[in-house]
Amino acid sequence: MKRLFLIRHAKSSWANDELDDFKRPLNKRGKKNGPEMASRLARLFVVPDLILSSPAKRAKKTALYMAKGTGYPISAISFHDGLYFGSMKEHLRLLKEGFEKGDTVFLVGHNNTITELAEYLTDAAIAHVPTCGIVAIEYVGKKGFSTAPGAGKLLFFDFPKNTSQAR
Repeated sequence: MKRLFLIRHAKSSWANDELDDFKRPLNKRGKKNGPEMASRLARLFVVPDLILSSPAKRAKKTALYMAKGTGYPISAISFHDGLYFGSMKEHLRLLKEGFEKGDTVFLVGHNNTITELAEYLTDAAIAHVPTCGIVAIEYVGKKGFSTAPGAGKLLFFDFPKNTSQAR
């Protein structure tokens, strides 16, 4: 069984509108939501075999929160420019490579691609993954991860303001 966790970076700061998008840090809410969402995964005993992340500052910090919260070694986080600049095709390529290294993969990235990937891989009507939202997808069977549309089963969709998830 393979499990994919698509994670949109936590809320970023727009305090300095002259700052390059790549360098935008997290705001106060992002710094609170990152550890909280990592804690929710830890309470579900989710531990990644691999964390793939965009190298943008806000995604990096979110990936660090996820690693710390789930016991993943920070030094093992794999940063890829293609998760900041890349197309959905590039994301799928990186995921395919990632699943060759482990069964549970976290991908920390940006919208609109996170939402598009979630809908494409599950056929679920998610519409919008909010900041620090997590879409968990499971692949059952001998074939494991597949880049085919709808091949994954949506396990859950959680986000900081979600009050319906059991904790």
